[in-house]
Amino acid sequence: MAKSSALSGVDVRLNPLYIVAVAVLSVLYVWTLYNIPVLVVGVKDLRLSTRKKKERSSLGREELPTVSIVVPVKDEEKVVGRLLKSLLKLDYPPERREVIVVEDGSVDNTAKICAEYADQYPKEIRLIRQSASTGKPPALNCALKHAQGEIVAVLDADNVPEPDMLLRAVEYFKEPSLAALQGRACAINAEENMLTKFVSYEEAVRYETYLRGKDALNLFVPITGSCYFIRRNVLLDVGGWDNECLSEDMEMALRLTKRGYRIRYAPEVRSWQENPVSLIQLIRQRTRWFRGDMEMALKYGKLMTKPDRRNVDAEMTLIGPFLFILCLMSYFLGPLTFLSPFQSETVFVIVTQVTSAITLVPLFIIGFALMYVTKPWRVANLLWLPFIYAYWSLQTLLASFALLQIAFRQPKKWTKTVKTGKAANRDFTERVPSCGLKRG
Repeated sequence: MAKSSALSGVDVRLNPLYIVAVAVLSVLYVWTLYNIPVLVVGVKDLRLSTRKKKERSSLGREELPTVSIVVPVKDEEKVVGRLLKSLLKLDYPPERREVIVVEDGSVDNTAKICAEYADQYPKEIRLIRQSASTGKPPALNCALKHAQGEIVAVLDADNVPEPDMLLRAVEYFKEPSLAALQGRACAINAEENMLTKFVSYEEAVRYETYLRGKDALNLFVPITGSCYFIRRNVLLDVGGWDNECLSEDMEMALRLTKRGYRIRYAPEVRSWQENPVSLIQLIRQRTRWFRGDMEMALKYGKLMTKPDRRNVDAEMTLIGPFLFILCLMSYFLGPLTFLSPFQSETVFVIVTQVTSAITLVPLFIIGFALMYVTKPWRVANLLWLPFIYAYWSLQTLLASFALLQIAFRQPKKWTKTVKTGKAANRDFTERVPSCGLKRG
């Protein structure tokens, strides 16, 4: 029999607060338990990767597929020259690649810099200028109309790809069933300040644990906005990017998955990019990501009507932002249940304790991964764990704010992350020394 309140004699299971608390904690428990194997497999694969090195493409020069590298840019005068210089130095036959830069109504010197490179290297760089800014998805679709490559690669203006990026990427496309590939985005400014250092570790764990695990388990691999590759015929088949979407990368990944196409993650296909240098920039960026992903969750909820492992995993990925909101609710529900005039039900106590214990498991796994995301691996990276836990708390607030924007139908606004052009990362300068820091 259920315990009853000594004061009111009411069955505790009839307490709405109790019911809500158990429901919230149960959902968090199931979602966390679902993702633990993904993280474990990702860490295992990461450890094994330190002992082996994947070979570059074995294809002959004439066998290499043609690649169109698409770069949408707007007000990027501090970084776009660096990118174009690095693209010209890619270890890939010039006749097998093309660079398409879509200049999206810049008001600084971006257009001038791009024009200089296009004039100097007309056979390798094509410049498309738009007088009015239309956003990243329309710019990508504009480039797709002109792309001739068998594979379309997407990079942001602040990217600096490693010289062998294309050679390593095309090796994966020898697999006929592969439609898209997500590469590894590394922090070019990790050592600029404490925030960029922290975000670099957070992103490293995300790629090298979460995406590795998804790829190894043949689950849904999301596209993350830059350093990704899609077959051009597949892009044409799905109709290009969604012009009205804040998360055109996630939307594309979901559309590909819905059509039955496969996406993989390639950790050795690397490009370096900037992390937000201030808390305000980080908040704006992540709020936009959360809103975009939530809108995609509402749009692609029907994936569960065709349940297979990738569709189910895609839905589990999409509910992540909503789970952050439930985490915020749990922060308040716990104390409120103790203040409730009703006694705690045994089931509630068990669910609370188990959920707390299970929630610590991913944190432990992430801590283990932190030691391996740098080479040589460092035990001292564990000191970042408290910051990651605090960052999770910030995420709950940002996800809640994004949901309010959707609920009140706030206008969609693409908030651009300001780039500084700094390369404050010793690993970058050691791995890509030829790219330099100045426009050539």
